[in-house]
Amino acid sequence: MRSRDLMSGAGKTARRSLLALAVGATVFGAGIANAAEKINIAALTFVSSSPLFIAKEKGYFEDEGLDAEITFFRSAQPVAVAIASGDADFGVTAFTGGFFNLAGKGALKVIGAQLHEDAAYDGSAILASNKAFDAGLTSVDKLGGHSFALSQVGSSFHYMMGNVAEKAGVDLASMELKPLQSVPNMIGALKSGQVDSMIIVPHIAKPLANAGAAHIIGWVKDYVPYQVGGLFTSARNVEERRDVVEKFVRAYQKGVADYRAGLLATDAEGKLVKSDTTDEILEIVHKYVYADQPADKAYAKIRNGAMFITEEAKLDVQDVKAQVKWYQDRGYVSADANPDEFIDTSFIAPLGE
Repeated sequence: MRSRDLMSGAGKTARRSLLALAVGATVFGAGIANAAEKINIAALTFVSSSPLFIAKEKGYFEDEGLDAEITFFRSAQPVAVAIASGDADFGVTAFTGGFFNLAGKGALKVIGAQLHEDAAYDGSAILASNKAFDAGLTSVDKLGGHSFALSQVGSSFHYMMGNVAEKAGVDLASMELKPLQSVPNMIGALKSGQVDSMIIVPHIAKPLANAGAAHIIGWVKDYVPYQVGGLFTSARNVEERRDVVEKFVRAYQKGVADYRAGLLATDAEGKLVKSDTTDEILEIVHKYVYADQPADKAYAKIRNGAMFITEEAKLDVQDVKAQVKWYQDRGYVSADANPDEFIDTSFIAPLGE
């Protein structure tokens, strides 16, 4: 009897061990199946990238099963190159001639919006150096004959100045365009008087003006209300990882909604006001923008630099097409580049719909 009891106990122990192994294997397998999908996002440390920072810090990417890493660049063009080369999966930055050329070759897909110049919100400012201002460059219509800093020829800075000059009656050919490769180089050249003018986002322009390092002589929104930049990915991701793109878009749109609620809230008269979420959003953005400055100084700069982003990150498709044509007419973008082929509105409905 005792022998049978012992055998029965041994059998039960073995069965329990097998059951434990089976359960462990199931849990382990589920862990592998539910492992977060790694994605790399290319961006600039600008307030304009805030929806990305918000989505990451508030766990929106994680909620979608994405393990998101953000890689930072110093100008817009390298962001597009990083997506096209496969070094990054998603990018958010300004449109450039180089971007449209890459997109025209089938490497990129525009799937949503970044900043949009809007008459109701401060956007990019037109700056004059102190030296040039003192010499008479006190308004936009006086830019003729002066030098202008930009990152690269064919950049968004080039596009903005080209359109501003045209609207202001200035001959762009009379201006000396100085490509300086990065935004920090542009700022340094303006502050030192090596260039007479530049265009830059408000979170940089306003502090420069307030510190007496430059003068704001105009605003791009008064000349060219346009779609500054976009949200994009590779054509390969759209074709082979559509589910990942859809997850990214959902998280990004939540970040946009929080950005708009925290930094773009207005009263009945259209004036910016502080909302219940403003402090929370400022704290998040401060981790990435002006991170080396105390909160009491950084927060004011971030608020000043909060440019308009459309609801749900809807893209102004017609304006993007107009930009492509501008670059093509001047030889910066191939005539073969067709925005109808690289703009994909299947993830986010376009502006107006």
